[in-house]
Amino acid sequence: MDGRAVGVFDSGVGGLTVLHECLVTLPHEDFVYLGDHARLPYGPRPLAQVRGFAREIGSFLEAQDVKLIVVACNSATSAAMPQLQSELSVPVIGVIAPEARAAVQATRNRRVGLLATQATVDAGRYGDLVHALDAGVELHSVACPRLVPLIESDDPYGDATEEAVREYAAPLKDAGVDTVILGCTHYPLIRPLFQRVFGRDVTLVFSAEETAREVSDTLARKRIENDAARTGVYRFLTTGDPAAFREMGRRFLQLPIADVEHVAVSRLEGAAA
Repeated sequence: MDGRAVGVFDSGVGGLTVLHECLVTLPHEDFVYLGDHARLPYGPRPLAQVRGFAREIGSFLEAQDVKLIVVACNSATSAAMPQLQSELSVPVIGVIAPEARAAVQATRNRRVGLLATQATVDAGRYGDLVHALDAGVELHSVACPRLVPLIESDDPYGDATEEAVREYAAPLKDAGVDTVILGCTHYPLIRPLFQRVFGRDVTLVFSAEETAREVSDTLARKRIENDAARTGVYRFLTTGDPAAFREMGRRFLQLPIADVEHVAVSRLEGAAA
């Protein structure tokens, strides 16, 4: 048994959708979540910069004595996964590989769509993973720069969001995809809008459940799981405003959020120095 916590990080609150599934799947484990609000969004940033941010946070969480790290951010997973896995001494799990596997398994006509941030699309990681699983699958990728700000707004289900979803969905519908990867941890919050626009014949793929299952399997395989009889705890860190994190985080986590600790960006930068 290993009583250390599992570290989870994202550029903001979107990764809380992944944390939610981890908390439900592994109620006996402790978790520490870091949202890098001072530097969000990651999506429009150059890949090298996102990679640097992810390495800083990975080093910081490792120094907090976590036993495993979940990169609950598609942009950071795309930009930095190989570096994190080679540089850190603890196992690192991202959100892209589970989605790629699920999409390849779900598609019937071998035409898959991807909706994601610009950084995730530019990295091409989804294409590499999908084609490694099935070289015959066509992957049609669309960057969606307007969605994250709209989802984090006071009216995430408003007309502007629906208009943006229809705009980004149009090329995928024209391509005849039967499966769409929601390649950003924010997007499941507006899943009903995506389903209405694409229709029931299109399968929407999001990896929160698969990622939580991979975390569970990895802890068991490495024999670092916690005592199954206990009740785990979770805590939150942010480089931004703790009060703002708490207010918006409840919407994404769908569970109580008590105290939120502020972490200065300089501490993250120092961890990787």
